[in-house]
Amino acid sequence: MEVRQEAGQSEAQLADIVEMVRDTVMRRWPVLLIVFLAVSALGIAAVQFLPVSYSSVVKVRIDPTLNPLATKSADGKAELTSEAIETEVATIQSLSLARGIMQQFHLENDPDYAKVLTDSGTGPSTPQNRETLLANAVLKKLSVQREKLTYILDVAFTSPDPIKSARIANAFAKAYIAAKIGNKAGAAERQSQWFERRLKELADDARAADAQVADYRAKAGIVESDGGNSNGSTITDQQIAPLAGSLATAQADAAAAQSDLNAARGQTARGARDSVSGVLSSSVVQDLRRQRAELVRNLAEIGVRYGDRHPETIRVRDQLAGIDTLIQNEESRVMSSLAANAASTQARVTSLKHAMTDLESKRANDTRSAVIADGLEREATAKRALYDRMSLMALDSMQEARVSMAPAEVVEVAQPPAKPTSPNKLLFYPVALVLGLIAGGVVIAVQELMAGGLRSAEDAERTLGLTMLAAIPKVAKGVNPADLLITEPTSFFSESLRIVRAGVLGQRGQVTPKVIALTSALPGEGKSTTALAFARTLAIANAKTLLIECDIRRAVMQRMVKGAPPRTGLVEVLHGDASVDEAIVPGDVPGLDHMLVVSRYFSSEDIFGGGAMDRLLNELRGRYDHIVLDLPPLMGLADGRFLAALADATILVVKWDDTSAAAASSAINWLRTDGANPIGMVYAMVGAGAEGVGGLYYYSRKYAGYYRNA
Repeated sequence: MEVRQEAGQSEAQLADIVEMVRDTVMRRWPVLLIVFLAVSALGIAAVQFLPVSYSSVVKVRIDPTLNPLATKSADGKAELTSEAIETEVATIQSLSLARGIMQQFHLENDPDYAKVLTDSGTGPSTPQNRETLLANAVLKKLSVQREKLTYILDVAFTSPDPIKSARIANAFAKAYIAAKIGNKAGAAERQSQWFERRLKELADDARAADAQVADYRAKAGIVESDGGNSNGSTITDQQIAPLAGSLATAQADAAAAQSDLNAARGQTARGARDSVSGVLSSSVVQDLRRQRAELVRNLAEIGVRYGDRHPETIRVRDQLAGIDTLIQNEESRVMSSLAANAASTQARVTSLKHAMTDLESKRANDTRSAVIADGLEREATAKRALYDRMSLMALDSMQEARVSMAPAEVVEVAQPPAKPTSPNKLLFYPVALVLGLIAGGVVIAVQELMAGGLRSAEDAERTLGLTMLAAIPKVAKGVNPADLLITEPTSFFSESLRIVRAGVLGQRGQVTPKVIALTSALPGEGKSTTALAFARTLAIANAKTLLIECDIRRAVMQRMVKGAPPRTGLVEVLHGDASVDEAIVPGDVPGLDHMLVVSRYFSSEDIFGGGAMDRLLNELRGRYDHIVLDLPPLMGLADGRFLAALADATILVVKWDDTSAAAASSAINWLRTDGANPIGMVYAMVGAGAEGVGGLYYYSRKYAGYYRNA
């Protein structure tokens, strides 16, 4: 609920603001129109005198493949980043390029730029400062922009002369391309020279590194493979492998020899020496055993034939003994050979182990040397690779030094424009109209803020504490408003007076006031006109009414009513110089009588005091249904305050949007202090644009069908 209430209040406040603005415009539209026309006319005239300028554009395309700021994309194509393109834009807008253009076109003698030196006061002290000042002036007329996301730059130059603008724009593009070519060739030449010096240094470094590697390898005993590339091995590494194989073989041979020796010794211990494998495999033993077998066979034959003592038998027996001795000797030799073989193989194993131990110790040292050698080799390899890359770069640089290709090209030459680019008069004209409207709005807003007058029913209730009875519209000049009641009884003006009558006579059950006084805080607020119109309204409504003019110092009523001027009036009646009947004259509508002032009366006497005015009103109360008193203004005069206290009801007439709140408030306070009965207030001379002012009870546009003028 609270949110809805807040939203409703916001909408109401917005509606009030819109309505207030609308009413202000309708009320002060003449001022708004005058200021609008004046400011708009001045703006349009100023636009006509604005200096024109022409802007020519030359389009320059940047080639990423030839630009040193280009990078490689994911697909390998050259591309320029936004930062690189901004760098090219800054290059075109450089001071050095502008100086070249200035010198090329001799702009120091151009009237458009010569005044730059005069406007600077005493002028630059040196020629260089003059050039800098003129070059900056040229750059202010130059603009360079990128076309969306393309590699095309729009180089535009602005000048009062269309031909000059095109020539200078094209000159900037050509100078930029020429500068890029010259810079590129010069840079390539300088790079080529630098590459030559650097290559010589790198070649020396590579040779020194290779020599250092070779020396260290030679000292460390690190050998290379046949291919010339280091395999990381040393002489020790190459010796260890075959030595390890020899050691393994020797260990196997020693084990086999020891095994054969142990087996032979075991067989010998068992008395089977002849079963030793070495003995069995000996050809000598085999031959001796064959001879022994023959001798044994011969011995048997001889023993059978000759007997044991026969010399032949003895001889054969001696030969057999000799053969056995030889066999034993040979078997002993075989056993000695097995023992010697086992000892020699074991000694070889021991020797190989000592050699292996020495090589292992040496290889540990060689490993450290190999690591150092590898590091030196990597360093040498890196220097050779750097030399190779530098050689390629030097080759590219030399090619660029010989071939100068433009990294940019002109794709569209600037042409002298047929129409000026500025000022855009079609744009400035609406701007002048808008400024005129804004100026008019500011003026009426200031008027509205400075105005202290009352304008609405809310103002009346908040400031005066009175009910607004009606708002009487302002009529055209030269027309007596009160006469509209006669000539146009159904008009908006006539209806507003009838609304006042309805508000004054009150509702059912209330005592109807008989003596009704109309007054104002200040002069000139339409009080007398309203009093006459109100009296006529009462009379037209079949109420016998008397209008008494109490504003004796002005005496304007006789010029407002029709008929011959009266011969006697209120002043004479109060002085006793004339009777009441002599002073009362018929009015200009049926049922209305007048008691006016014959001529303006100035006196220091208390003409309304002493009971004379009170007695007069008491006498007239019985003769009329209503008595309307036109009182003098309250501020600055005492008569109005005294007379208001004698009336049954008092109406305060306030000039709409003119009477200050302070004056109206003081007047009401005086009435209440004096014992008067202020029953309400009436806005007089309400502007035609005040229909939307909050609090007015009717709106002429909405009620247009209810009123009809003659």
